[in-house]
Formats: sequence, structure tokens, C-alpha cells
Amino acid sequence: MKGPFALDKEYPNWNEDGEYDPLIKTVPSTSHVSMWNFYPDPDAYNMDEAEYCVERHKLSKTQMRNLKNRPYFRAESIEACLDMGAQYDKKYWEDDMKDYAIENYTERYEVLEFWGYVDSDILQENGIDIPAELQDLEQINCNIWVCQGHVLRMVLNPFKPVRIPYYAVPYEHNPYSFFGVGIAENMDDTQTLMNGFMRMAVDNAVMSGNLLIEIDETNLVPGQDLSVYPGKIFRRQGGAPGQAIFGTKFPNVSNENMQMFDKARQLADESTGFPSFAHGQTGITGVGRTASGISMLMSAANNSIRSVIKNVDDYLLGPMGKAFFSFNMQFDFDPEIKGDLEVKAQGTESLMANEVRSQRLMQFMQTVSNPALAPFARMDYIVREIAKSMDLDPDKVANSMSQAAVQAEILKKFQEQNPPPPPPPNEGKPPQETEEVPAGVQPQDTQGTGGGTIGTGSVPTPDEPGFTGTRQ
Repeated sequence: MKGPFALDKEYPNWNEDGEYDPLIKTVPSTSHVSMWNFYPDPDAYNMDEAEYCVERHKLSKTQMRNLKNRPYFRAESIEACLDMGAQYDKKYWEDDMKDYAIENYTERYEVLEFWGYVDSDILQENGIDIPAELQDLEQINCNIWVCQGHVLRMVLNPFKPVRIPYYAVPYEHNPYSFFGVGIAENMDDTQTLMNGFMRMAVDNAVMSGNLLIEIDETNLVPGQDLSVYPGKIFRRQGGAPGQAIFGTKFPNVSNENMQMFDKARQLADESTGFPSFAHGQTGITGVGRTASGISMLMSAANNSIRSVIKNVDDYLLGPMGKAFFSFNMQFDFDPEIKGDLEVKAQGTESLMANEVRSQRLMQFMQTVSNPALAPFARMDYIVREIAKSMDLDPDKVANSMSQAAVQAEILKKFQEQNPPPPPPPNEGKPPQETEEVPAGVQPQDTQGTGGGTIGTGSVPTPDEPGFTGTRQ
């Protein structure tokens, strides 16, 4: 990020006569800087330690002419660059960053913007007036724009306190590098494993998806084309014994390769501290299949995300907030905004505080659910605080005590007018006694699966009820 700088912003406005009369107001603004066009001090570990930095601009002819309307730009140097023609040299990586290469040539000018310390003698040779309080310094922080050897702009750093107006945020702080460590670097080794196992799985699927042909040429007539296609005819030697053509099936082991791929992906989640389910990965098994389980996993994953947010606070939001404050104190002459204030970024602290507060409120809700403790709890306050911890407007989602009493009375009347249906007749009754079954048959064997046994049983005599035989 870069800034803040003064920007004349146009606000749409129509006067009383219906004519368009825009309002022009100078406001502080920031802009994004591509990492491909930013060259910091290679010996610095962060922007606070950087002695200088260079930003590379790719400007068209119209943009070059518009520079003459900006303060302290030298019109004669800009016209000299335009007369020399475009000289932009496309970098090797620019075509790789696009989906296609642009073949049509368009005039572009490479302009370098420098922020850093320059010898006082060089500034004086270029006609820069050095204030009295800075004349004793051997080096002075300044801003210089250069194009094709021409100085387009050279001014002293206007910010007080002096600062280089660039902010770079590392994903993971590296004390020995300016750029830090990102997700791609953390999972470099595991990504190599994943690529290897995936390639092996695909190669194996290709091999096992077709037959391998083995031909015994001694059984075939010489000089034949050995290519195989549907309807192909091979001529055999007369009287040659045995089979001439064999088809071999290659074994399919792609499942084993995919298992190793999944294992490598798990290792990638551990190495990056950013698990797959945190960015919408489906197919989660185990404890992640439940709502409470996924909540526990997300809470554990937030530990690594908090460190990233803290880096954003320390390297971007905090310094940029201080820069905006200093900008308003230095360039805005409205006395109402003047003050001796301190800017502090609290992104990480607010994230952790909301999470902890929400958990404690929910635990307290479970505690006071006991009927003996419920009368001592201010439920209206608890509900409103839970809504605040979830970033919800309590005035819109929570009722007051009087409104809650009305809603409770309405719910009670509704339940009285619409009682629940009676339970089924057999619900709550003991199971009925099972019917008597013939001897030798187990009652639980009702499906004929062979679970029963054959016993002797008791056979009725001719004089007993149930006898169906023939009397001798």
C-alpha cells in the first residue's frame, strides 16, 4: 500500500439551474502497489529500516502529459521524454501474469519513482532549496521521478515526521527477510509430494485403463504391420503351435497413490496452519461432521489466522492510521480535528475479545438455565451482549423486557389454543406378549436366516387338541 497523498476528488453536484457543477474537495487517499513493481532496500527487514525504495510505473502518453498538471513536475523534462518516444521494456514475467500475450504494440513509458535519502550536494546541484534546519545534514529524504535519464520531479519529503509512504505486510514474519514467508513457501515440500503422487495416479490410471499387447512374432507371417486397431487381422505361420498375441492387464494402484496424496494434503494443512475446512473444503470426517466439532476446529485454526491479522495491524493498519493522523494534523487546517492523539490498531485484540466474550456469555446462559438461578439473571442484558459479540445490532434482534413479556403472553395463548396432538395409543405401553410358536423354532428367527435350531418338541397325542394325524 502507498499513501496517504492529497487527491482532488470530484463529487457530483447540480446547481439550481440544473447544470452540472461538481464539487472538488482535496482528500487523503491511498493506492495499491504491485509487488512486481516495487523494489525496496534489499538490506532492510521492514519499511521502518529501509533507506530507500523504488516503484516502477508503466504510463501511457496521455498519463505522461497529465503529470504536467500535478505539483512540482517539470514540464520541459516531460516533453523531452515524449519527444524521445516510448522506451518501455517488457519484463520477462509480464506475459506470464496474463492469460494471453498482447501482440499489438502500445506506446508505454517506464517511469521510476524514488523515495529515500540523497546527498545534499546532489539536491543543491539540481536547484533544490534546502531549508535552514536541514542544511547541516549530509543526506536528506526526498522524492524523485526519473524517465529516460530526465528528472521529472525532485522535491524534499513533505511529510512530518519524515517517512517513506509505503507499507508492506508479510503473511508470516521472517526476521531475516523483508518479504516474510507465505503459504506457498510453507507448503512447498508438501506440494511437491502432492504433485508427484497425483502424476503417478494419473499415469497408472492411463496404463491400467488399456491392455498391454504382447506378440510372439515367430508364430506370425514376417513383414506384417504390428499396430493394433479394431478389425485388425494377423496372419499366422502354417502349423505354428500356441497363441501368438497376448493381452496383459496392468494393475491399478491409483487408490494407493491417492491415499498418499490425501496424507500429503493433511501435512500441507499442518505446515501452513490453515486447514482445508477453513476455506470451504468438503468431505470432512470425524469430529468435523458435527456443529460443535467444526466450531472447535475453527477455533484452533484461528490461532494461526490471528498471527496474520496481527501482522496486518503492526505493518499496515497501525502505521497507515498514524500516517492519516499526521496528514490531517499537517495539511488540514480545520481546528476541530486537531488533537494530541495516539493511533492504535486493535484488529487482533478485538477478534480475540469478541470470541472470548461470546464463549463466556454462552457459558453463563447455560449456568442460569437452572430454574433456581434464572430469577437472578438479567436476561435482557445477556441477550443484547451476545448479539454485540456476534456483530449484530441488539436494537434490531433483541426485545426489551416489556416486549419480551408481550411476546411470552402471545406464545402462551397460542400454545393454549393449539395444544400438541395426543400420543399414539401404544406409546408408553409395555410390549405385548409374543404369540406362542411351535416347538423347536426360536421366536427371534423371523427372517428364515438359519438362526433357529431343530428340537424334539412335544407332539400331541390322538386324544389331545391339535392332533391332525390319522388314528391307527
